[in-house]
Amino acid sequence: MLLSYFSYYVIRPQSISAFGELIEPQRDLPSIKVKQLDGQAIDFTQLRGQWLFVATTSGKCEADCEKLLYIQRQLHKGLGKQQDKLERVWLVSDDAPVSPLLVEALQGATILRIDPKALEQWLYPSQGHLLSDHLYLVDPMGHWMMRFPPNIEAPEAASKIKRDLERLLRAASSWDQPGR
Repeated sequence: MLLSYFSYYVIRPQSISAFGELIEPQRDLPSIKVKQLDGQAIDFTQLRGQWLFVATTSGKCEADCEKLLYIQRQLHKGLGKQQDKLERVWLVSDDAPVSPLLVEALQGATILRIDPKALEQWLYPSQGHLLSDHLYLVDPMGHWMMRFPPNIEAPEAASKIKRDLERLLRAASSWDQPGR
């Protein structure tokens, strides 16, 4: 009886759950060619080696898109010293021109054009939503492993995403290094 009292009132077992949805089975970065905004083609698998915080939308990027990219940037900045281990990636899923003002605002992010069919074979949204409604997380080995819920404008949603990111980066601190 003393042991159960000690366990319940002192140790307090807790269930820790993630806000983001863990993807099982994880999906590898596809070995496809993607293009930088200047038209230079690179192999998508070159992004391995660092945590990737991914958003995907049209190049037209209207208000909802801008809000998502803003939240992505703010969450990245909120990681403080750990932000070097997480790279912001914007996957543009069409040929629409990208606003130079938006490119300037996304300074430090990797912006790549990707074939929409290849993208849909790799990522998928939660039921009833679009790919552009979510933020995605890819581990340094190139596995898509988490999808964050849509509609993350609320401050409590953003703080839960930040908590998930901090936990993952802290857990990986023994083997993960900043940069590629």
